[in-house]
Amino acid sequence: MASEPAGPPPAPRPPADPASGAPASPATAALVLGLAAGLPALAVALVLIWLPRNRLLFGQGTGLALLLSAALVLAWLWFTFAARRRTLFALGTFANMLAAVREGDYSVRARGASYDDAFGALAAEINELSVSLRQRRVTGVEAGALLDKVVAAIDIAVFAFDDEERLRLVNPAAAHLLASSPDRLLGQTAVELELAPMLAGPASRLQEVTFPGGPGRWDIRHAQFREEGRPHRLLMISDLSQPLREEERLAWYRLIRVLGHEINNSLAPVMSLADSLAGLLEQPQASDWKEDMARGLGVISDRAAALNRFMSAYTRLARLPAPDRRQVEVRAMVQQAVRLEQRLAVEIRPGPDVSVFADADQIGQVLINLLRNAVDASLAAGGGVQIGWDLRHSWLEIWVTDEGPGLAATQNLFVPFFTTKPGGSGIGLVLSRQIAEAHGGRLTLGNRRGLRGAEARLYLPLD
Repeated sequence: MASEPAGPPPAPRPPADPASGAPASPATAALVLGLAAGLPALAVALVLIWLPRNRLLFGQGTGLALLLSAALVLAWLWFTFAARRRTLFALGTFANMLAAVREGDYSVRARGASYDDAFGALAAEINELSVSLRQRRVTGVEAGALLDKVVAAIDIAVFAFDDEERLRLVNPAAAHLLASSPDRLLGQTAVELELAPMLAGPASRLQEVTFPGGPGRWDIRHAQFREEGRPHRLLMISDLSQPLREEERLAWYRLIRVLGHEINNSLAPVMSLADSLAGLLEQPQASDWKEDMARGLGVISDRAAALNRFMSAYTRLARLPAPDRRQVEVRAMVQQAVRLEQRLAVEIRPGPDVSVFADADQIGQVLINLLRNAVDASLAAGGGVQIGWDLRHSWLEIWVTDEGPGLAATQNLFVPFFTTKPGGSGIGLVLSRQIAEAHGGRLTLGNRRGLRGAEARLYLPLD
C-alpha cells in the first residue's frame, strides 16, 4: 500500500502507566487487541489437544501434544506481532510523509492510495495535501517574486518596519532617498533613520522635507499590517515636485494663453482707434471730427469695460470660497432653482426625499447655471428641459436634460472662457465644476444617448 519510507519507522513509544490513566499508543493498542483476538481460539485449541480422549490419538504420549501446543502459541504470537509491525510500518510511512510536508518537500507520495480502507484513504489525503500545498507554495513564490519586482521597479520609496520599528524591507527608491544602500539601512530603527516623525500624524499628508537624497515636496503615507502575527508599519514616500512643476507649467501656459487672447482682443481695436484718432487730430479739422472722436472714444471705453469685466470674472473664478456645508433638502433646492428660470417651464421629475451636506448657495448656483444652459439650447430648438435626482449607491445624482441641438465640441466645455454663445463669459461650467469638486463630487456634461439634446449630471457624496 505504501512506499518504503526514507528511513526506518520510528520506534513505538512504551505504553503509558495504567495507573496514570493516559491512553496507550496505537502500536500498543494494536498488540493488545491482536493478542486478545487470538487468545480464545488458542485456548480452545489447547483444550482440545490436552483432553484425555484426544491424547489417545498421539499414542498416550505428550511429546506431540507439546509440539502442537508450542506451534500454535508461536503462530499466534508471530501473526500478532506481524500485524503490529505492519501497522507500525504504515504509521511510520505516514509520519515520514507528514514530516517531509512540514519541511517543505512535497515530492514524497504514497503508493496504493485508495479509499477502499482507512489506511488507503489516509494515504490518498496526504497525497492530495502535498499537491495542494505544492501549488500554493508555487503560487506564493510567484506572487512574492512579482511583488518584489513591482516594489523594486516603482519610483515610490517603500519602508517596512517591525514592531520594534526596525527596518525590515526597503526598495531601491527608498535607499536612494536616504542616499545609502539597502544592506546598510536594514536593521536600523526609524529614529536612527530620522523617519520616526513620518510614522506619526495623519495617515496621508503633503510635506516639504529635505532628505539625504535631496529636498522636495513629498506625499507621505503610512499604514499598519501584520506578518506572522506581529504588527508592522509600512511607510511610503513619493516625490511630488516634478508632477507639481509640470502641472504648474501647464497652468501658467493656459493662463498666459487665455489672458493673451482676451487682452489682445481688447487692445488691438484700442490701438487701431488710437492711431486713427491721432491722425484725425493732425489733419485739417473737418466739420464732423467731434463726432468721429466721440465714437472712437466710446469704442475705447467699451473695450476697456469689457477687459475689466473679463479680469473681474477671472478673479471670481480664482477666488472661489470654501463651501459652508449644512444639511440641505434636495427637493427644496431643486424647486428654488427652477423657480428662478422664467423663460421656459422646466419639468421636475422628483426622486427620493433626501438631504445632502453641502453649501446650498454654491450648489444652487450650479443648478442655475445648468438650467440656464439647458434652456438656452432648448429655446433655440423648440424643445423642453427636465431636471430630477436619484441615488446611486452612496452618491446623490442630480441630472438636467434638454432637447436642444446637442453639443458640438465636448472637449472644450470646461476650458475657462470658452463659450459658443454670443456674449457668454465662458466661466459658468468651469465655476460649476470647481464647486462640485470642492464638495467632493464631480460634474459631467455630454450628449444624450439615442435622443436629441444634452445632459448634465452632478454627483455629490451623501456622507
